[in-house]
Amino acid sequence: MAEQATKKLDKKWISFGTLMLGAGTIYKLGFLKDAFYVPMQEFMGLSHTQIGTAMSIAGLISTFGFLASIYLTDRVSKKIMIPLSLISICLCGLWLSTFPSYGTFLLIYCLLAICADMLYWPTMLKTVRLLGNEDEQGRMFGIMEAGRGLMDTIVAFSALAIFSALGSTAFGLKMAILFYSAVPGVIGVILYFLLEPDEKTAKKTDSGETVSANKQAWEGVVRALRNKNIWLVSFNVFLVYSVYCGLTYFIPFLEEVYALPVALVGVYGIINQYGLKMLGGPIGGYVTDKVLHSATKYLRIAFAIVAVILAVFTFLPHQSMGIILGMMITLTISAFVYSMRAIFFAPMDEVDVPREITGSAMSLGSFVGYLPGAFMYAVFGSILDHFSGITGYRIVFAVMAVFAVGGIFLSTYILKTIGKQKASA
Repeated sequence: MAEQATKKLDKKWISFGTLMLGAGTIYKLGFLKDAFYVPMQEFMGLSHTQIGTAMSIAGLISTFGFLASIYLTDRVSKKIMIPLSLISICLCGLWLSTFPSYGTFLLIYCLLAICADMLYWPTMLKTVRLLGNEDEQGRMFGIMEAGRGLMDTIVAFSALAIFSALGSTAFGLKMAILFYSAVPGVIGVILYFLLEPDEKTAKKTDSGETVSANKQAWEGVVRALRNKNIWLVSFNVFLVYSVYCGLTYFIPFLEEVYALPVALVGVYGIINQYGLKMLGGPIGGYVTDKVLHSATKYLRIAFAIVAVILAVFTFLPHQSMGIILGMMITLTISAFVYSMRAIFFAPMDEVDVPREITGSAMSLGSFVGYLPGAFMYAVFGSILDHFSGITGYRIVFAVMAVFAVGGIFLSTYILKTIGKQKASA
């Protein structure tokens, strides 16, 4: 009996680790520009406008993909959905490596968005939640975010090494794309054999007739849409992500206002994008599970800290401050935001979202929560264009602080809701 339990536990963590590898690689092709922007222009004949248009259209597809996944994630078994998405990403990458026409390039980017955001991401979140019990949610989501960042970094540098080793040529770019394609393909095959099929309980009507799988899935969608707690958690994710979008502007702020040297830009970027992501996730998860025993409590505290620091930072005399202090304050803000981003779906367990509609809940949370990515960058960019110099950045930081204050109030309301549920249980 003990041996069987140990095997089950081992398989759980092996499955979790493989899911983490998939999460760290599934977006590499869709964000090929991050490492290969100039080679894409040079060898694939793409202009700035064409690359930007492809990203915008893919972002739009992703938004509607999250909506469609509200139905799909609880209708199709994770054993099918997750390997299908990863293997499909692999096939799209093989197609992309042929350096197709721009029309085909757009089609591939739309397919990549469907595979990553409609098929994989909500199902992965659902699977992580169901792999862990109530006391593990913070750690599992935190480790997932850290591991995803680590895998992301390793795969990106490996692809760059391949490209450089082959002389930074068109052939090198082709091989880098094929590498980006092969990794999720292999992971998809492994997960097909690791993941267990979803447990489906046949529902019957009062007259004894079996309810179809389609009807059960639609009932799950309706239950998710009617569940106030799912909406509350989703909007809390929305507020975290709105603050997260503002982190993008720390580098141009430090360059313009503090005259951040080029050498330090790279160091700052590596710490901010990779170091803090890998540290913030596990720390946020540990504090959530072992110290506060509540993801929502952690979010409220982190929102409060971020709001205070941003409010103070907005009005500091930056022109007379040292660059090291400016870097330390912005990195501190980023660290807290990354730790929040790692565990912001964990409260789904706290608010007692029924496990049988986890897929619908995570999909709805993804749709609402990641929505700022569709417009907040444009909002912040417009502010900086209309208000030159430090004034524009002060407004951006103030807006971020307002979102953080909103998070304090919403987290407090969610905690009161949790308290009422426990009192009436």
